[in-house]
Parts: sequence; structure tokens; C-alpha cells
Amino acid sequence: MRFAAIPPVLAFMGSFALAPATIAQSLIDAGDVDAIANIARGYGSATIQTDSVGDPQILGRINGVLYTVNFYGCTDGADCTTVQFQAGWKNPGELTLDDMNLWNQDKRFGKAYLDFENDPVIEWDVNLFGGVSAQNLDDTFDWWRIVLENFAADYF
Repeated sequence: MRFAAIPPVLAFMGSFALAPATIAQSLIDAGDVDAIANIARGYGSATIQTDSVGDPQILGRINGVLYTVNFYGCTDGADCTTVQFQAGWKNPGELTLDDMNLWNQDKRFGKAYLDFENDPVIEWDVNLFGGVSAQNLDDTFDWWRIVLENFAADYF
């Protein structure tokens, strides 16, 4: 019995058959708090804590700016589906709603507003349902770093 050699093109194409399973195993979703915190640590300090309703929360610092990663869609403090990056500053007294509206008009990432104490806050919701690659999440943290730098440069 003779076996025909597999043409190189078919052998190459066959190597992609395992790719989806391999990729799926390496995805990070909002239920993987440790993996998210590890990526956050690539940008500065990051510790895991629990918020007031028992859900996970990451407290981090990028270039001196304190921020949190809040977890949502959780069941009993686990199996979360989305996260929200958030940072706030003390208003030096001159920041207005018009300033926040200008930020929101001009910037794609990060929603800015004044909180109930008239302090500026910037938030960014990130949907991790179904998972994203570590590279994608690392890029998200890098964009968050840029958002924080730009916000601070514009207003502080």
C-alpha cells in the first residue's frame, strides 16, 4: 500500500485547523481577575481588592495617577462579564461641565464628567464577554495609559 505525499500547500492549510482551539484557550475575560491584574502591573502598581458589593476591583497606578478597574455583571463576586476603568481628580476649581463636554466631543476613549462633588472623573467601559487575547487587553491598558496622560495634560 502506497501513501501519497501531502502537497506542502495542503499541509500548511491543515496547520490552521487547530488555531481556533488554541486561541480560545488563551482568551482573558472579566472572570479572570488575576490575569487582568497581571497585565495592569505591566503599567505600574496594581492590587486586587473587593468593592462595596463584593465584586472584584483592581486598584492601580499609572504614572502616578490612581485608577480602578471595576468589575460588572458578576455573580456572587465572580464570573464577571465587563470592566470599567475609572480615575478621578480633585477639581482645582476651574474645571467646568463645558470642559468635560469638550473632552467627550474631541476624544474617542474615556468618558469625562464632574461627579457630585464637582470633581472630574474619567471612565472607560470595556466589554470582555467571551474573552479577548492578552495582546488585546494589554493594548487596552496602553490606551488607558494614553487617556490618563492626555486628560492630565489637558486639565492639570
